[in-house]
Amino acid sequence: MWPTHRSLCGTVLAAAAALTAVVPAYADGGPGSGPAGSARTTPPVKIDATAPGLRLRPGAKLAPGRVLDIKSVVETGDGEERRADTNADVTFALQAEVLFDKDSARLGDTANARIRAIADEVRKQRATALRIFGFTDDLGSADHGTALSKERANAVQRQLAENLGSSSMRYEIRGYGEQYPIADNATEDGRRKNRRVEVSFPRGG
Repeated sequence: MWPTHRSLCGTVLAAAAALTAVVPAYADGGPGSGPAGSARTTPPVKIDATAPGLRLRPGAKLAPGRVLDIKSVVETGDGEERRADTNADVTFALQAEVLFDKDSARLGDTANARIRAIADEVRKQRATALRIFGFTDDLGSADHGTALSKERANAVQRQLAENLGSSSMRYEIRGYGEQYPIADNATEDGRRKNRRVEVSFPRGG
């Protein structure tokens, strides 16, 4: 989506807002308010919340608009790892299965190499702040999912800190549990995608 095409941008955003009234909302939050990796690089087009085409449920409100300037999204290992680059941020999403045993926050044998590669990119981008967010599927209790996702985010943070060896790095660590799914929890493939840890940081100059 190019920011100069303002009329097209408005049409797309209006259509997206209409869809959110009838389908599940998947992850696309900004730093500090949801999943990492979303960047506001230009002002979003304003949308009339009273427009009848939005078909909002009674009492529902539109979330603040955002414009994402996506540079690239690359998936590897049958979706086991995803890297998304915007003009502002780099985000790595690792499926829980490649990091942890089932229902565990203990890093597995293959996790260190994946996390070391992220640390290398952090150094390359000269980042001084990292956001590390954990997510689960919707199986089990919400409280258990929130606690497990936070423990997993903490485990990844500790390993990243060990690899980076920098005491000046700032970390934001959150466990969102089943919030902000990126796929349909009705299928095992969707649940597998939702069980993940995301690491994001600003791009270097």
